[in-house]
Amino acid sequence: MMLPGFPHAEPLAGLAGGILIGLAAAVMLLGSGRIAGVSGIFARATGVASSSMPRLAAWAFVLGLPLGALLVMALNGPLEPRFLSLPWIAVAGLVVGVGTRLGSGCTSGHGVCGVSRLSPRSLVATLTFMATGIATVAAINALT
Repeated sequence: MMLPGFPHAEPLAGLAGGILIGLAAAVMLLGSGRIAGVSGIFARATGVASSSMPRLAAWAFVLGLPLGALLVMALNGPLEPRFLSLPWIAVAGLVVGVGTRLGSGCTSGHGVCGVSRLSPRSLVATLTFMATGIATVAAINALT
């Protein structure tokens, strides 16, 4: 399926990915009573924050993220990474880390889990993420 203006878009793959993310969040919530907020789970795994989640379970979750990506690459072939440069990636990661602490959660916690529960704080946070992302893309496109 081809989308006008987006020749490389793969909407069916995006739909499948979205379904899998929602399913994983539901399994985590129903199985352990926790939302799948990656920044909080990462903080628990590294010992930066405490929670009721066992540290070993947090590490299993954190390590499962790149292992899942490697499995997809093994099944579909390597992906062609497209990014500006490693320093920009590092700066972006730092800014995202600061934002997750200021916003009391990350895009997965607020955007996937919080919005599905109609949390007002998560709705505001997700709108902020989206607006900031759109502004960032517009700024980078204007500069490059």
